[in-house]
Amino acid sequence: MKRNNASPKRLLLEQFARVAKALASPQRLDLIEALAQGERSVDELARATGMPMANASHHLQVLRDGGLVHSRREGVQVFYRLSDEERILRIASDIQHVAEEQLAEVERIVREAFDSRDSLTPVSQRELLKRARAGEVTVIDVRPPEEFRAGHIKGAVNVPVSELGKRLAELPRDREIVAYCRGPYCMLAFEAVEKLRREGYQARRLEDGYPQWRAARHPVEKKSA
Repeated sequence: MKRNNASPKRLLLEQFARVAKALASPQRLDLIEALAQGERSVDELARATGMPMANASHHLQVLRDGGLVHSRREGVQVFYRLSDEERILRIASDIQHVAEEQLAEVERIVREAFDSRDSLTPVSQRELLKRARAGEVTVIDVRPPEEFRAGHIKGAVNVPVSELGKRLAELPRDREIVAYCRGPYCMLAFEAVEKLRREGYQARRLEDGYPQWRAARHPVEKKSA
């Protein structure tokens, strides 16, 4: 039998690298953002990320092998959840922040694809918390209903982007509307704000998304939309 002569430290570093390798994929980072909304089935995750089922299943297995997700079976369906939600979201956030600060290409993409669509300063978590408690804003969650049911900002109303046009009458015109979705680069909030402004509403985005709000331990709730 061939003996492994690597030092214990080297063996540990190899295992640590397994985790890093599991993260080293845009598709898997997308799945982590989707799982940050709550436990989901493979089918739901495939729809949320726009991947074929087989591809989503493969990437989820890699994440599981890297210790980043756990799975359970319910009938014929397999459900996944993050293994250590707070820590994994912090790692993903740190990767994002390093890229934003150190990679010129990230700055260019943000400027051209995001800042160009919305020049107004987004609402910070701290500002939203203060203004929501004072009843000065209406908060809308523009994610799909199943994500809203899994958890949302306390007091938020679920108005998916696809339903926004026919539900405008439910929204007040005498105060600002703050829209949020899955994260800081989720396009759903951008689309919602654009539609609302075209209809004459005061609207801004939350600077982050639901996972970041929950990670900051701000008030959340789970209930039917």
